[in-house]
Amino acid sequence: MIEWLKNINKEYPEFWKEYLSKFDTKSNRFIVLSTETTGLSLHNDVILSIGSFAVINNSIRIADSFETILAQYKFFHDNGISNEFTVETKMKKLGEAEAIQSFVEFIGNAVLVGHHIDFDVEMINAALERLGCGRLRNEALDIDVMYRKLTDINNKQFSLEELCSIFKIPKSDRNSSSEDAYKIALLFLKLKSRLGLD
Repeated sequence: MIEWLKNINKEYPEFWKEYLSKFDTKSNRFIVLSTETTGLSLHNDVILSIGSFAVINNSIRIADSFETILAQYKFFHDNGISNEFTVETKMKKLGEAEAIQSFVEFIGNAVLVGHHIDFDVEMINAALERLGCGRLRNEALDIDVMYRKLTDINNKQFSLEELCSIFKIPKSDRNSSSEDAYKIALLFLKLKSRLGLD
């Protein structure tokens, strides 16, 4: 009961209040996203990079995208792990707080799309919790679930590589969260069409 009262009276950061205010209307925007993380633990691991593209009216909007490397120096220092890539990369780097705030501002009330999207959402929620915010309120669609619904397969999960192979989406030597997000966006458009979703 006391915990509930604390949450009721909690003063959220301004960007989070702005985010929550956007859910009075429905969005026609899908945000396809992929994260790269240090591992699969929601409590012990962190996000290393986020790549995402907007999809509006069945087209991928390259200009409406978000990509960043998260500078998780403390995580690597505390765990005694080398972090050469984050140090050396020329890509835009943001601290976790700034990256998550920017990402939340980017997605607004859009429907999120990903491959095993629940994990990406929970990793973002864990970062939001560290910022004293609530959980994401966006609806989410998973391309693996969409494919299994299309094919009526319930006893198997499909990797992103398997889905790309099935739908003849070319492989790339470059491996990044943005590259994966783009592949997921292509798969999403194909699956959305085949499932007859508007």
